[in-house]
Amino acid sequence: MTAEARGSRTGVWLTLAALLLLAMNLRLIYPSLAVLLPDIGAALGLSPAAQGYVTTLPVLCMGLFAPLAPLLARRFGVERTVVGLLVLLALGTGLRGAFGVPGLFFGTALAGAAIAVANVLLPALVKRDFGGHVPLVTSLYSMMMNVGAAIAAAATVPLAYVVTGHWTAALALWAIPALLVAGVWGARVRHHAAPAPAPRQTTGGPRLWRDPLAWQVTILMGSQSGLAYCAAGWIAPILRHRGMEAVLAGGVMSVNMMLVVVGSLLAPLLVRQLRDQRRLNVALSLLSGVPLLGFLFAPLSTAWWWAAVQGIGSGAVFTTALTVIVLRSRDTAVAARLSSMAQTVGYVIAAMGPLCVGLLLDWTGGIAAAGGVFVALTLSAALAGWGAGRARYVNA
Repeated sequence: MTAEARGSRTGVWLTLAALLLLAMNLRLIYPSLAVLLPDIGAALGLSPAAQGYVTTLPVLCMGLFAPLAPLLARRFGVERTVVGLLVLLALGTGLRGAFGVPGLFFGTALAGAAIAVANVLLPALVKRDFGGHVPLVTSLYSMMMNVGAAIAAAATVPLAYVVTGHWTAALALWAIPALLVAGVWGARVRHHAAPAPAPRQTTGGPRLWRDPLAWQVTILMGSQSGLAYCAAGWIAPILRHRGMEAVLAGGVMSVNMMLVVVGSLLAPLLVRQLRDQRRLNVALSLLSGVPLLGFLFAPLSTAWWWAAVQGIGSGAVFTTALTVIVLRSRDTAVAARLSSMAQTVGYVIAAMGPLCVGLLLDWTGGIAAAGGVFVALTLSAALAGWGAGRARYVNA
C-alpha cells in the first residue's frame, strides 16, 4: 500500500471517529434529565405539566432550529459549524444545573437547538463522506448516540448522590464531553485549508413539500422520535411514580438505552436483506411502541424485559428512519433537504409526545392516560412507515 493510500485510509478512519464522537454527545441531555426529573421537580417546585414542558423543550427546539443547518453549513463549512454547535451544546448542558428554573429551561433549549442542527448535518455528512456505506455508517452513528444515552442514564444518579452530592452538578458535568469533542473537530478545521463544502439546496423547492412520500418519511421520523423521547423522558418518572427506587429506575433506563444500541446494529442487516422497508418499518414501530404500555400496566418486575424489547425496537426503527431519508433521495443535495424537512417537521411532531404525557399526568393525577399517547404515536409510525418504506425516490 502506498503512502498516499495509507494516508487516505487513515483520513477515512479519522473522519468516521470524529463523526461517531459527535453522535455520542447528541443524546446525553435526555436521560440525564429524566432520571432526576422527580428530584428536580421537587427541588424547583415544578408541576407534572412543567416537567412535561422541560422534557419537550429540547425536542421542540430540534424541530424549530433544524432549518438553520444548511444555511450555517454553507456559510461556515460543515467542520466549523460542528465546532460551534458543540460549544453551544456544552454551554446549554452546563446551564441546566445553574440559575434555578430559568437556567434549566434556557440551557435545555440552547442544547436542543445545537442538537437540532447537528442532527440535520449527520445524514448529509454520511452521504458526502461514506456514500457507499450508508446503512452501516448510519447504524454506527445511531449506535453511538445511544451509547452516550445509556452512559448518561446509568451514571447520572450516582453522580448526583455519590460523587457530587447534588443534582445541579450532576447535570452540569455532562457539558465536559461536548467540550472535549469540540477540540477534536477543531483539529479537523485546522487541517482544512478552506471550509469543507456543504451540499447546496440546488434541487427542488416547494415540490418536495408537496410530495406524499416526503411527508410519509417525515411522519415516520416524527412518530418514532416521539416514541423514543417519551421513553427517554418518561420511563424513569413513570417507574418511580409506580414505586420503583431511583437507582433501579435509572438502571432500567440504562438497559433500555444499551439495547437501543443492539437495535441500531441489527437494522442495517435487516435493511440489506429487503427489497423495500415497508414491513420492517411496521414491525419495528410496534416493537418500539407496545412496550411503553408495559411500563404503565404490567408488573414492575417485568420492567427490565419491556426495557429490552423497547430498546431493540426503538434503536432499529430510528436507524431505519434515518436510512430511509438517504434511500429515498437521489443525491446528496436532496438528502440534505429531505433530512431538513423530516427533522424540522418531525421533531415538532415528536415534541407533542412527552408534552402530552406531562399534561395528562397533571390533569388526571395518574399515569394510565399516557397510554393513549403511546398508542397514537405507534399507529402513526406504523402507517407512515409502510408508505415511507416503498422503494422509490421523493419528487424533489
